[in-house]
Amino acid sequence: MSIYLDYLAEIDSRKTQGLAPKPIDDGALVKEIIGLIQDIGSEYRADALKFFIYNTLPGTTSAAAVKAAFLKQIVQGQAIVPEITVAFAFELLSHMKGGPSIAVLLDIALGDDAKLAVQAGEVLKTQFFLYDADMFRLRDAYAAGNAVAKDVLESYAKAEFFTKLPDVEDEIKVVTFIAGEGDISTDLLSPGNQAHSRSDRELHGLCMMTPEAQQQIVALKAQHPDKRVMLIAEKGTMGVGSSRMSGVNNVALWAGKQQSPYVPFVNYAPVVAGTNGISPIFATTVDVTGGIGLNLKNWVKMTGPDGKAILNNDGNPVLEEAFSVATGTVLKIDVKNKKLTDEAGKELADVAAAFTPQKMEFMKAGSSYAIVFGKKLQTFAAETLGVEAPAVFAPNKEISVEGQGLTAVEKIFNRNAVGVAPGKLLHAGSDVRVTVNIVGSQDTTGLMTAQELEAMAATVISPLVDGAYQSGCHTASVWDKKAQANIPKLMSFMNNFGLITARDPKGVYHAMTDVIHKVLNDITVDDWAIIIGGDSHTRMSKGVAFGADSGTVALALATGEATMPIPQSVKVTFKGKMQPYMDFRDVVHATQAQMLHQFGGENVFQGRIIEVHIGTLLADQAFTFTDWTAEMKAKASICISEDATLIESLEIAKSRIQIMIDKGMENAACTLKGLIALADKRIAEIRSGEKPALTPDANAKYFAEVVVDLDLIDEPMIADPDVNNADVSKRYTHDTIRPVSYYGGTKKVDLGFIGSCMVHKGDMKILAQMLKNIEATQGKVEFKAPLVVAPPTYNIVDELKAEGDWDVLKKYAGFEFDDVAPKTAARTEYENMLYLERPGCNLCMGNQEKAAKGDTVLATSTRLFQGRVVEDTANKKGESLLASTPVVVLSTILGRTPNMDEYKSAVTGIDLTKFAPSAAH
Repeated sequence: MSIYLDYLAEIDSRKTQGLAPKPIDDGALVKEIIGLIQDIGSEYRADALKFFIYNTLPGTTSAAAVKAAFLKQIVQGQAIVPEITVAFAFELLSHMKGGPSIAVLLDIALGDDAKLAVQAGEVLKTQFFLYDADMFRLRDAYAAGNAVAKDVLESYAKAEFFTKLPDVEDEIKVVTFIAGEGDISTDLLSPGNQAHSRSDRELHGLCMMTPEAQQQIVALKAQHPDKRVMLIAEKGTMGVGSSRMSGVNNVALWAGKQQSPYVPFVNYAPVVAGTNGISPIFATTVDVTGGIGLNLKNWVKMTGPDGKAILNNDGNPVLEEAFSVATGTVLKIDVKNKKLTDEAGKELADVAAAFTPQKMEFMKAGSSYAIVFGKKLQTFAAETLGVEAPAVFAPNKEISVEGQGLTAVEKIFNRNAVGVAPGKLLHAGSDVRVTVNIVGSQDTTGLMTAQELEAMAATVISPLVDGAYQSGCHTASVWDKKAQANIPKLMSFMNNFGLITARDPKGVYHAMTDVIHKVLNDITVDDWAIIIGGDSHTRMSKGVAFGADSGTVALALATGEATMPIPQSVKVTFKGKMQPYMDFRDVVHATQAQMLHQFGGENVFQGRIIEVHIGTLLADQAFTFTDWTAEMKAKASICISEDATLIESLEIAKSRIQIMIDKGMENAACTLKGLIALADKRIAEIRSGEKPALTPDANAKYFAEVVVDLDLIDEPMIADPDVNNADVSKRYTHDTIRPVSYYGGTKKVDLGFIGSCMVHKGDMKILAQMLKNIEATQGKVEFKAPLVVAPPTYNIVDELKAEGDWDVLKKYAGFEFDDVAPKTAARTEYENMLYLERPGCNLCMGNQEKAAKGDTVLATSTRLFQGRVVEDTANKKGESLLASTPVVVLSTILGRTPNMDEYKSAVTGIDLTKFAPSAAH
């Protein structure tokens, strides 16, 4: 009983935090609980019974396996628990989702007791998390003449597990809650520095926004018991920055519905909205939980007599309120007519985009998982019975425009489409199932992905996936007790599931903390690939990659598929010549600035694919552009490369995959060797001319085309969070791009950061060269602000060591990471010196270490959201300004932003990241 007593002690500890008992996933604990239930005289029996019924996690957890086995004993009369009748035991099994519970139900349904078999069959008809082994049992029993198997398969073929669910109500009443003004980062809903608690849903729920906001939501629910609370980003976009299933989970926890009375703290169906809608990757996460995401458009641009937008003194459009959504406003969602109305029924906005047939199915089923698995189950059952499956689910939306060519993303989707008639070409707007080639899971969402895999009863990676990787980069900075408790467990789970893991659970190979996006960029060896990754920055320079929530990642790992619309594309080309003293990072910033200028402040990138014609830039350098596209609010990005450039990038990828093999990271399935073989095949196709590098058709149709004029980029550019803008909605967006001269060489910089996924080996060499030059001209290198450097990968460190640059960096560093003795506590103070930190995310993630509160940070990263890299003080807002490596280096030497003369002098002779457009442009 020692495990149970330890659990009681944990319960007492959680009470001090106002928390309920933690949901149970440990089978050994459930065994002890069952022993107490069977001991009629035990003082612990009543509580043990509650824990067994209401607090044991379903799916493939070891706890679920023990619970299912005991319920089977009850059903078959081998165990008697007065409080759990046979009917109740079947009900409990029906809420366990899959895995062991399905095995038990099949055992009974295909067993000798005819009465129980029929009952088990009725429960099976409501289940959809069946895998091949489960379906094959039904198929074999049907072939042998089993009547229950036939009955269940006939139900599956009709998709009764879906059709018998209640429809989405015609009208949904909501009461509004303004979560914030301006763009709302998912960091507000699920702070990065609380990532360690994400798998403990109740505990993690306490970090959403503020305790005061949480209580306001509770009060609104109490005042309006017949309504759902809708969280709103007023004058902004909801859920920018990261996909964060944990953010949606938190919203659902406070304002959603409970999924099952027997599964605590797993809620679904949140309602969220934004003046400018929902960020694309966050919208996908909302769909996963059967939620609703609305584009309110409640603030509109004021226009003059000429029909053009009226601009304020800053050149921004002046907005006027079309209708109020102030906290406490009661609104109605007319689902039938797809309109948002006021309480009296007056139409306020068209919300048809939130209620497509596919989204309506997710809402009815309670998740997108149910639909994905349900479709596969229906198809299998119909094929087994030799019948045609009735059209139950909304058909894929197939848009095919006669005579219109394909964009690059349209080509990729057509190559990977599932269930489309041969020869039929699909264009943007089509909604389609696709196979997924590469999947990435990162370490602060990975525990949730593991939970999702357990919940959907998945035990092994889909054979459709070419390669998958579990990273360790988000917990690389500090190997603290939280990381030590969570990460080995995560790596073990994912290693067993079939992923390549950053850390070896057996401790055979050296821990790899490489930034996930960099690894995925290397293991993507096909420019026609679809990549799904558990991070918003899953933006590859080969193939098309989509940042996704932990649940979508789990679904891709388990099924090898994803369902999504083909997005529209915006074509980006370049003209002119890049100044020799500019860095490619400035081209990236200028793309955003010039796009906004060309389209009158409208972000045409939002929710679309950026097809960037990068041509001659290798994958590592091109990644700088695609990585930034997450901040441009794009759905994804595709690089159009020349043949020779792509071949060289693939050769580099092959060498890095071989390094992973040499380090001992290969798995039993020989995934890494398989990727090298795929790379060789792709290189051969390009060289032979059989299949050149991916390009769009000449007659492809784009939503918009942006031409970036390199001649206009004559000084470094800085993305500024603009924290003191009088218009709150303009703060912390990535739309304020300023030339360095704007700051007059006087803006104080408290800390510099070079690292994260936005830099490559060339950036580290730029840093080394600049330090050597400064010493040569000034006699010494003296930092007037701390400079934190976190190389993105160990490969880069190894290459820098081989080429002598690491010795240069060490010479000027006051700290160098040591993997033998990693930091066990977060750094809270920084001296004016160079810190060589472990490869990984570091300050960009902000979950383990941050700059000092109120600092002005100049960084190469992408994150300028409030509180992410640096938090505010009571008197001063923290600022995370984003710039190129040379600007960051020079600013830490000066302790301020440089003027142009200082900048030009500092980069003379420095090999910056250059770019020239392809000859075709």
